[in-house]
Formats: sequence, structure tokens, C-alpha cells
Amino acid sequence: MRESLMTADGFGMRAWAEADVPAVLLGFAPAEMRWQHSGPPIDNAAAALEWISVRQAAWRDGTGYTFAVTDPADGAVLGCMAVTAIDRRHDSGWVSYWTTAAARGRGVATSAARTISDWAFDDLELFRLELGHRTDNLASCAVATRAGYAVEG
Repeated sequence: MRESLMTADGFGMRAWAEADVPAVLLGFAPAEMRWQHSGPPIDNAAAALEWISVRQAAWRDGTGYTFAVTDPADGAVLGCMAVTAIDRRHDSGWVSYWTTAAARGRGVATSAARTISDWAFDDLELFRLELGHRTDNLASCAVATRAGYAVEG
């Protein structure tokens, strides 16, 4: 399984590593990000390392693939893009993402969503991807729409 991808806009996508603890802490620092994680707050190095570890284990198990999205200029982490909850019985998965403040307005999430979607269909041979977001998160809705996701429900 490829552990790195490149978006059409040149952003890198790679598996998360232990060295990314500061980037995870930065990503989960905004108050609204606390609502996005169902576990304990990610507000210290140990919690960030656990978050990375869980995603690495899912990768090894084939149940989820979570990528750090990086800046082509300096390799800085700009966000996260994932296809998780992979169900092989139905060949489906769940797409989710977040970006740092430095990434917003640059097309990072849309570009990465398109890339991971193509990868999930082509490489993982999934049949259906689902993407959900809070109804009051207009930016996430715009990303999903620009990435080609249809509104359901």
C-alpha cells in the first residue's frame, strides 16, 4: 500500500509519523477541533502520540488510512486527510479531514480530498465513500462539494 501520494496541486500526502506530534498538537489546538475527536482531548505530546499510534495501527490492519497533508515548499504539515471505517463487505469507507490555519484558503483540503478519493477507488478498490460534516461547518461543506461529493440526507 502506497504510504505517500501527491495531489494535482502539488501538496504531499504521507503517513503520519511519531515526529509529527507538534503538528498534531497544532491541528487540534483550536477549540472547534475538540468536537471533531471522540476521544480524550489531544492537548499534550502523549495524547498526540497516541492519536498517531491509533492511525498507524489502522493502516497496518487495513481498516483506515490517515495521511498528513504537507506543503511542497517546506514539508510542513498543513492538515490531515483520511479514509477510515473501511468495510470490506460493502467496499465502503468514510472520508474526513482537517487543516491548519496556514492551509485555509489555499485549496489544500479540496485537492487532498480529490486525491484520497481517487486513491480509495483505484488502489483500495472501494465502491462507495461517505463524507460527513457538521451542518454549521460551511467551509467543510464547500470542500466536500468542490471535491465532488453529492449531498445526501
